[in-house]
Amino acid sequence: MSSLADQLNGIALAYLGDGVYEVFVREHLLAKGVTRPNQLQKQAVAFVSAKSQAKLIQKLQDEERLTERELLFYHRGRNAKSYTKAKHTDVITYRMSTGFEAVFGSLKLDGQEQRISELAQWCIAEIEKEHTDGIS
Repeated sequence: MSSLADQLNGIALAYLGDGVYEVFVREHLLAKGVTRPNQLQKQAVAFVSAKSQAKLIQKLQDEERLTERELLFYHRGRNAKSYTKAKHTDVITYRMSTGFEAVFGSLKLDGQEQRISELAQWCIAEIEKEHTDGIS
C-alpha cells in the first residue's frame, strides 16, 4: 500500500518539508533564548538557507545516515522540475536543498515523527557545531 508521500511530486514534498524543518529551527532558537524578531530571522537563515541545507544533505549522504526510502525522496525532490528561480544561490545548491526538504515532507506524510526529530536535531547540532568552530 502506498502512502500519500509516494503519490506526490518532489516539489509538493519539499513545500511541506520546508515547514516541518523550520518549526524545529524556530523552537531551537527560542529555547536558546533568542526572542527578538530580527535576531530570530537572522539566525534562522544559518539553518534554513539553501546553502546550509545542501551541505547538510551532502553530509547525511556521506555519513550514510539516510535510509534507502529517504534517499529515494531526496532524489525525487532534487530532480523535480521547479518553475521558481533560485534566490541567492546556484541551481545545483537549490535543487539539493529542495531534495533535503522533500525528505522531511515525506517523513511527515509517512507519520515518522521520531525520525523527523532525530534528523532535525542532528542537522541543528551540525549547524551549531559549524558556527562554534568558526566555519560558515
